[in-house]
Amino acid sequence: MMVIEWKSFLTPYEQAVEELKVKLKSIRKEYRRRNEYSPIEFVTGRVKEVSSMLEKANKFGIPLNRLGEELEDIAGIRIMCQFVDDIDTVVEILRKRTDMKILYEKDYVTNGKPSGYRSYHMIIKYPVNMAEGQKEILAEFQIRTLAMNFWATIEHSLNYKYKQEIPVEIKNKLKSAADAAFKLDEGMLEIKDEIKDAQKLFEVKSDVISTIMNNILTLSSLGKVAEASRYQIMLNNLITEGEVWEFNNLLHSIKKDIAKYN
Repeated sequence: MMVIEWKSFLTPYEQAVEELKVKLKSIRKEYRRRNEYSPIEFVTGRVKEVSSMLEKANKFGIPLNRLGEELEDIAGIRIMCQFVDDIDTVVEILRKRTDMKILYEKDYVTNGKPSGYRSYHMIIKYPVNMAEGQKEILAEFQIRTLAMNFWATIEHSLNYKYKQEIPVEIKNKLKSAADAAFKLDEGMLEIKDEIKDAQKLFEVKSDVISTIMNNILTLSSLGKVAEASRYQIMLNNLITEGEVWEFNNLLHSIKKDIAKYN
């Protein structure tokens, strides 16, 4: 009977998950740095539990000495998107990368599973540089919307509770919920531009407010406590209903005072 030293076996997978998370989060940061909309909302990753690996290996008749070659999701990365069409954008970004090899893809977004599950899967081969040299491991990307992810998380919990035998009544309700979630995604896509504009406005406003607060602190540090307090009151009055141009005017006034007293 084969015995596996699990810590050593899982080390390259753990390293791969951390590296891939950093790389994908960097893509999001790059979009934000350029003040552009990011198709990646957030990224999570995990290495499959040993018990789950053994359960799956037993189910599909995979020998222990073939786990690395036949279990494709030991390392798993989930990429969440705000909108359905962002999934296609992310897929194209991944296809263009040269630091991994895509083995195959499964489109469960266009062709949802009978259960209602939707997600886009990519199985990749990824090189990990270990102390003893380079090792190629398999990893799975799951790319989905926030609504799809919420549904999939609930289904996973129910499958665990009922040991993959979810009662028919609950299955039917799950399927209805999946259909409703997909309709929600489609509805959000129709007003994507309006949502993006609103989010952009919120970000701009937040950045200006943060800059104003830093400048008020600067003014206070120059000994102009009364002026700083006056500007803080003006900022508080604008917080709820103020327009971006009003915040910019306030910022301009504070900067003028700082230049005068500095």
